[in-house]
Amino acid sequence: MRFQCIAAFVAVSLALAGTAYAQKAYDTGVTDTEIKIGNTMPYSGPASAYSSQGRAETAYYKMINAKGGVNGRKINFITYDDAYSPPKTVEQTRKLVEQDEIFANFGSLGTPTNTAIHKYLNQKKMPHLFVSTGAAKWNDPRTFPWTLPLYPSYQMEGRVAGKYVVQTKPDGKIAILYQNDDFGKDYVKGFKEGLGNKVAQVVIEKSYEVTDPTLDSQLVALKVSGADVLYAITTPKFGAQAIKKAGELNWKPLFLIASVSSSIKSALEPAGIENSTGLVTAIAGKVASDPRWKDAPDMKEFLAFVKEWMPGENPDDASLGTGYGSAWMTVKVLTECGDNLTRENLMKVVTRQNNVAVPLLLPGITLTITADNYAGYGQLQMVRFDGKTWEPIGPVISAE
Repeated sequence: MRFQCIAAFVAVSLALAGTAYAQKAYDTGVTDTEIKIGNTMPYSGPASAYSSQGRAETAYYKMINAKGGVNGRKINFITYDDAYSPPKTVEQTRKLVEQDEIFANFGSLGTPTNTAIHKYLNQKKMPHLFVSTGAAKWNDPRTFPWTLPLYPSYQMEGRVAGKYVVQTKPDGKIAILYQNDDFGKDYVKGFKEGLGNKVAQVVIEKSYEVTDPTLDSQLVALKVSGADVLYAITTPKFGAQAIKKAGELNWKPLFLIASVSSSIKSALEPAGIENSTGLVTAIAGKVASDPRWKDAPDMKEFLAFVKEWMPGENPDDASLGTGYGSAWMTVKVLTECGDNLTRENLMKVVTRQNNVAVPLLLPGITLTITADNYAGYGQLQMVRFDGKTWEPIGPVISAE
């Protein structure tokens, strides 16, 4: 009887051990106490206006860790400066993967910079998630199954902007200013699709390089063309230059800007509020200073987060909201992985997100990611800057 009892005890113990083992599955970068993740950010260089996104992510993970982490595991977030330089991005990303041995890359910023590491991370079967760029290339689950975006697609946003121009200025003469890379060209492609048969009304297109000191010559040429509609596809630094120069030229077209340059703090204030008033863009998220959201639970939580974990930062900086949403989604999918923290399972979890109400998204806009379609958004809200905040114009517009 004693032998039978011992045998039964051993059998039960082995069964329990087997169950515990089955419940826990880790890849490199994960232990019982830690999940190591990383990214690159332009903390310096021509796109440094976005650097607050990385600071927001860092602060958010610190907050989560202070509350106990993700299923008892602390997030070890390693973020490196790539100065918005693709070669530097490659160097820093290889360091993250091969020396730091991260579990996954979350939230790396920039179209040219992420392009430089796109193939490398997919060859390594390293999750390359919530990339902070809306280039259409990130929605390619068949060729690049390990990479997916968080931003609304630039092409989709451009398409919505084109539809708006057709609705409001059907006879306008249209000028386009764009950054000469995949980022800018994606916007142009979508914008022309949205214009439809009105595309023939584009009278001039001017590009710029991220190394250009100013956009003065481009703005002069755009105005001289006689255009009364301008779509400026720029990052914040160049957006501020374009807005300011148009004001100096006393040129007042229907002025649309890409949402990536819609930050009041990073683009509009440097350009001058008087020059920025009347600008139009398409956005997916709420603006912190907009009084209509002061009682919204997600806005209250965001403002409390900035006050406690990022004192001195301006909540109107759109990049703070982007970083906050990116970190929120990262924590969400890591939590849903439970103890099965393998890269393969992470991809399964992240590609079954359905109508997720990410904090700070506008009403009616949700995030859906499937194994066949990594592009999370299909609708945007047109808004106009009134000198204080972005005011909605009409209903949400579908990009279809």
